[in-house]
Amino acid sequence: MPVTDDQTAELASTIEQSGYYPAVVRAGVDAALSGESVTSYLVHHEPTIDRDEVRRHITVVVLTPTRLILCHTDEHAPDDLLPEPYTSTSTEAVKLSQVKSVVVNRMVANPATVTAAAVPKPAEAVLTIGWGGINRVDLEPASCSDPQCEADHGYTGVVASDDFSIRVSSAADGQASVDRLLAFAQSLSASTHS
Repeated sequence: MPVTDDQTAELASTIEQSGYYPAVVRAGVDAALSGESVTSYLVHHEPTIDRDEVRRHITVVVLTPTRLILCHTDEHAPDDLLPEPYTSTSTEAVKLSQVKSVVVNRMVANPATVTAAAVPKPAEAVLTIGWGGINRVDLEPASCSDPQCEADHGYTGVVASDDFSIRVSSAADGQASVDRLLAFAQSLSASTHS
């Protein structure tokens, strides 16, 4: 995808259209961009239910010619430290050369009816990006094939990189959002190709 100023302007417009504290979100994204051009982006605004209240948050993922930028903004109710409602925005910039994996999981309904001539669009997609910033260790007791064995075989496990994951579904977010996630994933995957 060629680098154009249209992507930067389109990103600003998309953030504005989300209606979720656009000035706050844009300030965070702009600071992380540091003037670099936008080659692709994904904006995901999502409400969550926390006990008896609905809280909203937004994630903006931006691809530049040299970096992957993640910006996440949450809203918070007043608390002991801040007596007024407030937002918190965190950004992370990762060099494209550090991205180790781009995993895309596509969910297609009624796969038995799919033919090469009529492949339906995925109804849901999950994008997981790994660069080694966060590793997850899943351990479980090791065992042997002898069902009568009572020996301690230690533990076995898996270390997985799971730095960032985002899920979008056509039912909740619309098909255009799923298509946008897949387009962003393709751009990111192409950018990390070396």
